[in-house]
Amino acid sequence: MQDLGISVLFRGKNLIRLLGGLGVTLELSAVSIVLSVILGLLLGVVMTLKSRVVRAVCRVYLEIIRIVPQLVLLFLCYFGLARAFGIQLSGEAAAVIVFTFWGAGEMGDLVRGALTSIPRHQIESGAALGLTKGQIYRYILIPQTLRRLIPQSINLATRMIKTTSLVMLIGVIEVLKVGQQIIDASRYDTPSAAIWIYAVIFFLYFFICWPISLLAGRLEKKWQA
Repeated sequence: MQDLGISVLFRGKNLIRLLGGLGVTLELSAVSIVLSVILGLLLGVVMTLKSRVVRAVCRVYLEIIRIVPQLVLLFLCYFGLARAFGIQLSGEAAAVIVFTFWGAGEMGDLVRGALTSIPRHQIESGAALGLTKGQIYRYILIPQTLRRLIPQSINLATRMIKTTSLVMLIGVIEVLKVGQQIIDASRYDTPSAAIWIYAVIFFLYFFICWPISLLAGRLEKKWQA
């Protein structure tokens, strides 16, 4: 077992450290996802407004988060703010800000697409029946929007979980960073440790994201039936 390098996983507290790093990953992901959903729902409604100025601002925002890589946004937030404005952020805070900024935009666009996909005549019929705007949202728009939105938002959540691996580059001690620390510490006595550490990290991500992806697929098939 020593020759294969798998023993490094059970040396000292290495496995516990990996699980602790996974906890940091999940915590960052959970906070970012919750904030993204809340802000994205509001943003999606704003995107449906008829104001040209609002639509132009939203379009610029969406283009920024689609064109600029998340890693560049992390560097801008973590290193750029500190140097340009003297704002000191922890790596965790910078990660939450960037992933929320990105996730809210993606979520907002999903909400906008779901709202605009509902046939216009349903809204007009609701108004003809004397429903207020709030009642139209409550009884017509929101239920249908959720059916369209939930599978897509779950897929967005898995993307956000996987993308949190980038935060190791700004010093956050998450699961991938812990893995690298263990590999570096075992470089001379266990040269083959890397394959085992990265294999464990692979399976940790897989067993977190795979059930979520299955849930999204089942919901999508169920509601499209």
